[in-house]
Amino acid sequence: MGECGAPGDVNSNVLIARSTGDAQLDKAVWQWLSWDKNQKTKEQIESLLQNGKHKELRDRLCCRLTFGTAGLRSAMGAGFCYINDLTVIQSTQGIYKYLEKCFSDFKQRGFVVGYDTRGQVTSNCSSKKLAKLTAAVLLAKDVPVYFFSTYVPTPFVPYAVQQLKAVAGVMITASHNRKEDNGYKVYWENGAQITSPHDKEIIKCIEECVEPWNGSWNENLVDTSPLRQDPLKKICDCYMEDLKKICYHRELNVQTNLKFVHTSFHGVGHDYVQLAFKAFGFQPPIPVPEQKDPDPDFSTVKCPNPEEGESVLELSLRLAEKENAKVVVATDPDADRLAVAEQQENGCWKVFTGNELAALFGWWMFSCWKENCSEDADVKNVYMLATTVSSKILRAIALKEGFHFEETLPGFKWIGSRVKNLLDNGKEVLFAFEESIGFMCGTSVLDKDGVSAAVVIAEMAAYLESKNLTLAQKLIEIYETYGYHISKTSYFLCYDPSTIKRIFEKLRNFDAPQSYPKFCGIYNILHVRDITTGYDSSQPSKKSVLPVSKSSQMITFTFQNGCVATLRTSGTEPKIKYYAEMCALPERSDRTMLEEELQKLIEALIQNFLEPDQNGLIWRSA
Repeated sequence: MGECGAPGDVNSNVLIARSTGDAQLDKAVWQWLSWDKNQKTKEQIESLLQNGKHKELRDRLCCRLTFGTAGLRSAMGAGFCYINDLTVIQSTQGIYKYLEKCFSDFKQRGFVVGYDTRGQVTSNCSSKKLAKLTAAVLLAKDVPVYFFSTYVPTPFVPYAVQQLKAVAGVMITASHNRKEDNGYKVYWENGAQITSPHDKEIIKCIEECVEPWNGSWNENLVDTSPLRQDPLKKICDCYMEDLKKICYHRELNVQTNLKFVHTSFHGVGHDYVQLAFKAFGFQPPIPVPEQKDPDPDFSTVKCPNPEEGESVLELSLRLAEKENAKVVVATDPDADRLAVAEQQENGCWKVFTGNELAALFGWWMFSCWKENCSEDADVKNVYMLATTVSSKILRAIALKEGFHFEETLPGFKWIGSRVKNLLDNGKEVLFAFEESIGFMCGTSVLDKDGVSAAVVIAEMAAYLESKNLTLAQKLIEIYETYGYHISKTSYFLCYDPSTIKRIFEKLRNFDAPQSYPKFCGIYNILHVRDITTGYDSSQPSKKSVLPVSKSSQMITFTFQNGCVATLRTSGTEPKIKYYAEMCALPERSDRTMLEEELQKLIEALIQNFLEPDQNGLIWRSA
């Protein structure tokens, strides 16, 4: 057969001998064993077949990967819904087919491929190997490939796509997920992650091209093809030069006595954060030696997610105390997100939430713009953005200062696309964020970037120290000026999709069919917005302004007391997340009272809407 379609002849006696009694499963097993050239993953399927594990075979082989909020992401291992050599080849073949349709100059402009340092010995699977196979599929089709010679931060891929005028790019990473996972993140020519309809069209093309083509398995092509270029030096140099555009106090940075500790969480960040600090005129941050170098097992942390707070920052905080460093910056394993901790006067550490950091970044980026803009600059041309589950603090700052604030759906792919659209229309975007510690300072990279955020927060801390202020003290000043925005975000684990569906369907049919709740315990609900169905009670048309997202669950409740709470499923993990924020006016400055009211509302939300005991939900471990 041609390049798309079913496999060629396979010994039918072998298939009959191994029949599972399920025609669909038999076909899937047959395809896997015919196509997979990775001995380890092939053996995993053979072993399940020989041991009669038909349910697990069905789970692994009878569904496909789909694009979530961060591209394709799953556990590494054998199966069509896992990340492995074969599914990465299939995905890249689909992307090739789609890009061929979209760009007549595809073979002139080329494609960018980057990767982190993840790996799994039992599946003979690593990010670098998956990246080589991604490149091989394209090189075999005469597409020029910009393949990084070593691991890079995720932001380098979207940055390279724009700098090199490539048609698209892929980053092999699962970011801060558990060590068993990996992923495949796709960027479009505009330097933003793909959104609909591209994701759906690519999936269609993948399904048309599931059999590996000649040359797709040749991972050595990256070492031998004249069409492969290494963009590392050019991109790294350009990125560090562009970074200087958001450096406003270089002299202060050179002189400061403030010391910083940086942890790269066993990932890619160390070298790049060191270079970023140098670009800003700082002394290099002190690295956490046990976490400085890549380690796919993430040996020193129970999970490689700096968002988990003090429990995973233990080594950084102890080193900072020893070195008398007041600020700790932590990049996640692919260096696209940033956590920050600061030692307080009483010796304790404050680990800032993503929303608190956004308040600081928003204040800082606007203050720096105001100080440095030309006389004829118009504040009405200035924008900041946040995802809809993030703090509304930027909205409060925007209302008072006169710039524009916009919300997008959750996921930086929506922010990146909207920012590009604003830039193309002559607008100036200073900052964008999502509450899960994802920040975009400036517009050199149209995605979250932990490297630039780390050095911007360092400059902010050095500037504040020169005014005898800490980050924590400045945060209180911001809240007192623009109104306290106190938020709490957490999650429950739920491994049963039908339970998740039942919870959300109950909210849509609460007291009666097609009727949302009017109260949550004693708290009166003013408005309900359901992104899954497109309903919004606050709009005259009752239709949501944000795009409908049928593939995920997400309902937002606005309460009479000023609280906004959202329940949603994660796009990358088996979680039901909740986000709640008390948005107070500047005159309501009793923080303790606001915190107590928020906590009571969250308790009501959990007990009345999520019902963890009845639904068997697993509480997030402290």
